[in-house]
Amino acid sequence: MAEKTYRLLIINPGSTSTKVSLFENERSVFEESIFHDAPELLKYPHVNLQEPFRYQVIVDMLHEHGYDPADIDVFVGRGGSAYSQHSGVTLVDERLYNDTVNAVGGSEHPAKLGVMLAYTFAKEHGKRAYTLNPTNTEELCDYARITGIKGMYRFSHSHVLNQKAVAEYHSAKTGRRYEDCNYIVAHIDGGITISAHEHGRMIDGNMGADGEGPFTPTRIGSVPIPQLLDYIEAHSIEEVRRMCTRAGGFVSQFGTADSDVIHKMAEDGDRGAALVWNAMIYQICKVIGAMSTVLCGKVDGILLTGGLMRFDDIIQGIEERCGWIAPVSVYPGEMEQEALALPVLKALRGETKVLTYTGKPVWDGFPELDERP
Repeated sequence: MAEKTYRLLIINPGSTSTKVSLFENERSVFEESIFHDAPELLKYPHVNLQEPFRYQVIVDMLHEHGYDPADIDVFVGRGGSAYSQHSGVTLVDERLYNDTVNAVGGSEHPAKLGVMLAYTFAKEHGKRAYTLNPTNTEELCDYARITGIKGMYRFSHSHVLNQKAVAEYHSAKTGRRYEDCNYIVAHIDGGITISAHEHGRMIDGNMGADGEGPFTPTRIGSVPIPQLLDYIEAHSIEEVRRMCTRAGGFVSQFGTADSDVIHKMAEDGDRGAALVWNAMIYQICKVIGAMSTVLCGKVDGILLTGGLMRFDDIIQGIEERCGWIAPVSVYPGEMEQEALALPVLKALRGETKVLTYTGKPVWDGFPELDERP
């Protein structure tokens, strides 16, 4: 009996791009990534308002390759912004869609559009939609959650999908199991997240979607709070929120999120561009160093991934400052398309369990602290 052929459309919206792949079972039929510069996306006051624009980008892309959305069996979207979730393949239903739209998990990362678009396409064509390892997959250790403000906690807002895919791939490549290793994984692109992976769990990392950590092409990074308060007094809350997630970093400094443009400026002798570019590398290294202490210095590897790995000077800068911690391995680009497609394919074949979104956070506070007067 011939094996059933599934067509899976993989929808992966990022802070500066929309990446789409079509798989027929394990075979990638095509993959395309459309870059969106910050001024284009900042036309939309809220990330949800980008959905029709990105929807049309996907439809046009399909038509260019001779396909129609009705030809697709399953729509798979990158996710985030709902309540925290467990890692694994999850069915996108109305509850998950609504909580994603409403960002009940507190993050407005463009990854949420993957779930929204997959559900919209699936509903229109009577198909199913899935997501996997969203940005709010929750595996933090308790120490990583605590802040100095009662009732305010840190959550996992990270490039979970790509980080776990790279860690799994590197482990297999080196003849080990992800669950037996400790890694620091840095996803470096329009957003930058750097996480400590201990025996298969992401136990700590910067909340990149919220502006924490290094500044990036689109985000402010960690800034001194008193200075931020002064800035807020002169700007609206909405302006500040956009600065944290979409209009900070290179966009604030130079008016563009295009790293190729900023890098070329630095190469051509623009001292300001060089200063900002090298400061970003410096701040990435600081967070890598912090994650090494989380793992008590027992680090099997530093894994670098993301679109900015096309720049050798970023890799060299990290090797110079952090190579003493552990060997540095580089996986340019992303493994997210395969990481979304192949586990869902296994689920369709009944080889992997499909999770149902509960509408409740995986972790929801510390009673021993929250119940104190």
